Amino acid sequence: MENSRPNVLICDPIHPAGVELLRQKANVDVAEKALSEEELIQRIANCHAVIVRSRTHITANVIHNAHHLRVIARAGAGLDTIDVDAAQSHGIEVVNAPGANTLAVAEHTFGLMLALARKIVQADQSLKAGRWEKSKLLGTGLAGKTLGIIGFGRIGRQVARRAKAFDMQVVVNQPRLTPELALELGVEKVDLPELLERADFVTLHVPMRPANVGLIGEEELSMMKPSAYLINTARGGIVDEDALLHALEEGRIAGAGLDVFQGEPHVKPELVRHPRVVATPHIGASTEDAQRKAALTVAEQVLAILERTGSSETLSLKVVPIQDVIPHESIDPKRVAGLAARLQDDGYLVNPPVVAKWGQQYVVLDGATRLTAFKQMGFPHIIVQLVDFHHNEVQLHTWYHAVRGGAPQELLDVLAQVPGLKMTPMPVESLERALQEGHGLAYLLTRDGQGYLLEKAEDAEGDWIDVLNQLVDAYTHWGHVDRTLTTDVAALKAQYPDFVGLVVFPQFSPDQVLEIAGRGHTMPAGITRFVIPGRVLRLNAPLQKLASPEPLAAKSAWLDRFVQQKLSHRRVRYYQEPVILLDE
Repeated sequence: MENSRPNVLICDPIHPAGVELLRQKANVDVAEKALSEEELIQRIANCHAVIVRSRTHITANVIHNAHHLRVIARAGAGLDTIDVDAAQSHGIEVVNAPGANTLAVAEHTFGLMLALARKIVQADQSLKAGRWEKSKLLGTGLAGKTLGIIGFGRIGRQVARRAKAFDMQVVVNQPRLTPELALELGVEKVDLPELLERADFVTLHVPMRPANVGLIGEEELSMMKPSAYLINTARGGIVDEDALLHALEEGRIAGAGLDVFQGEPHVKPELVRHPRVVATPHIGASTEDAQRKAALTVAEQVLAILERTGSSETLSLKVVPIQDVIPHESIDPKRVAGLAARLQDDGYLVNPPVVAKWGQQYVVLDGATRLTAFKQMGFPHIIVQLVDFHHNEVQLHTWYHAVRGGAPQELLDVLAQVPGLKMTPMPVESLERALQEGHGLAYLLTRDGQGYLLEKAEDAEGDWIDVLNQLVDAYTHWGHVDRTLTTDVAALKAQYPDFVGLVVFPQFSPDQVLEIAGRGHTMPAGITRFVIPGRVLRLNAPLQKLASPEPLAAKSAWLDRFVQQKLSHRRVRYYQEPVILLDE
């Protein structure tokens, strides 16, 4: 092997286009058969990258013995065959191709749906057996029916687009579905019980994680119509297969279309052979187009990572001029002063601020108080962790504000004094739709059951974000504010005896927040919640180095050596699960 070229092991078959791309810049070893763990440990020992699909499992034991490994890639959407925690604790990147199979799985979902609705499999088998049973094969149409989509990520959204083309009504269960996206795709957000009760077809598009194991069980199946069908092209363990089989045998649902199974490739024979089940062997992503795209996507990512020369770049850490870093939300000056004092005493930057690039600037997603403290102390540079919304699965959620203090009328009087704010009384049940369809800043629910849509007045000068900031400042200075995720006024009254009103904001998009920051504005404090998977913690970079007059290039070289030393001692820790940091 050529020492100047990295070594890549491909454990499972991928499209030849991806193999060819890798061979242009790397030594590629393709496994001809499934490898045992012991065989895999031997083959991976000198590899810098390994690529798998669903057949090969990369365990903690394999990772521990892969001393040169820099990246693990899965040529597909899931990561359930990879011990991501173990990989990231060793400073090994984990990448996949979540968008490569989107269209293929969405199309397969509709294939199963049509096969069930029109009894295509039974008709094919009957005719091939020499029977003409036209009268026995009465099906159902899709037009006018309700499709319930559980999980509204890439695949779920593509399924919704196709359902609308079939003139179906679409209801969606997705905890963080933004009003803008719901309006764009013409879908209705509902809770899971309502979806199951209303839908004629229920399709699953959620990831396999502990919270989703057995998501559809006995109780959920009992909520479905006897005429409804269940389609699963996500992961097998999401459906309780015993409960599904019982529901089918008792006629409590009309049928099921299954592409995935618990314990694959071993399947429950009585389930897949059931006359009201259409079953396929996990081929949702098995199209020429999807496999080629997945192989090329991971090959490009692997090569990009292997071409990096800096360890700090591998961890997305960067030294940047502090004037190029800007906050996205308002900062409490008291907290800045306290943090600056602690930083001076400690002498370290423990957790780098997390930023996203916007033009020539870096917008802080988490750590704005740290940034402001650094600026006040006169630091020329700061270390940041750079994330990409499209590849790092950074999510943006919204806090609501429970306001506590005096009487509802006092709060209304305070808000009436906010320059540029228009308050429109409205039935409580109409507020959510009004906020989605209009350009409202928020809506207010008072403890005595009144509702108000809060908008920027038509004749108001300035930017809407300025009015929003003045609105939040007004009730924050008047009363006490608690962040909450519920819109249940009764629950808030029980929780807070002095509860006055709830301010509910729209779901902002990451691009909205970045665009606002890029224009020199900030969001009010306490609204945005960025969930950032895989963030770097406990870097413990010495402030003396960052405060020095050394040029940026010298500090960047130092950071690379600093991170490399930590990696060599396994002293950089990665978190696989999202971490929500509410305060400093």
